[in-house]
Amino acid sequence: MRSDGRLFAPTATAIAPPIGVCTIARGRFRAKPKDTSKKLRVNGQIRLSPVRLIDENNEQLGVVETDIAIERAKEAGLDLVEVSPGSTPAVCRIMDYGKWKYDQQKKESKAKSNAKKSELKGMRLRPKIDSHDLGLKLKKAREFLEDGDKVQFVMLFRGREMAHRDLGRKAMLEVVETLGDVSKLEQPPQMAGRRMTMLLTPDRSGKAKKDAAAAKSPVPAAPKPAPRRAPAPVAKAPVEEAPAAPLKPGEAARAAVREQQRQAAEQAQQAAAPPASDAKPAEAPQEPANTG
Repeated sequence: MRSDGRLFAPTATAIAPPIGVCTIARGRFRAKPKDTSKKLRVNGQIRLSPVRLIDENNEQLGVVETDIAIERAKEAGLDLVEVSPGSTPAVCRIMDYGKWKYDQQKKESKAKSNAKKSELKGMRLRPKIDSHDLGLKLKKAREFLEDGDKVQFVMLFRGREMAHRDLGRKAMLEVVETLGDVSKLEQPPQMAGRRMTMLLTPDRSGKAKKDAAAAKSPVPAAPKPAPRRAPAPVAKAPVEEAPAAPLKPGEAARAAVREQQRQAAEQAQQAAAPPASDAKPAEAPQEPANTG
């Protein structure tokens, strides 16, 4: 009781749990991951008999009783797995079930990691958008579509622009025509208040058809180069001999003395040589033959 006579109203935090009572804090609920792997009956879970048996070497052993198949699997240290329960008789295989299940989970996780989630990208337009700005937005939208994402185009109308909705629809149809090779129209342009929306989804077939058509089109052959012509002969200009340099006074006198000595030596050689005779030497007379 309080000093003013009123009773004290305990709050939730003031209330303590009774002694000896255990309280458990409730955590956030988390759903268990779903097991998407194929569930098969193994060993004692197989109720059908007989079964068609396939051994660990992938060889068919024919139709045998289920108990015999389980014993054979135990001898090999493996499991008997019912791989095809719908057939008559059911098909069972001797294999390592734990390893097979691990391989299946590994394949599923790899497939999920490689799978790309499609995202929704948005592009805002105006009825009086400039052609250059529209080209930039279409270039970006093409990149999104090639990556596998959806693109939603939203055109906003303000004030008196609502009276010219035909211009906005015309711009939207131009976008569809420009991106027609990589997309297809999922939602046509439609008005919602002051907004006109349109949705495009990626279309791989359009791009594949375009690439196939480009590959089938004949490639023009490159023009053959013209034969090279032999260069015309260039006439050589006559080489003019350079004039002899003028001799100095002392060198001129020595040159004249050497010339006189050379001429005197030639005259002495001609005088010492014997005169050449033009007459042929006389032949010796032949002796008469002895006939006796």
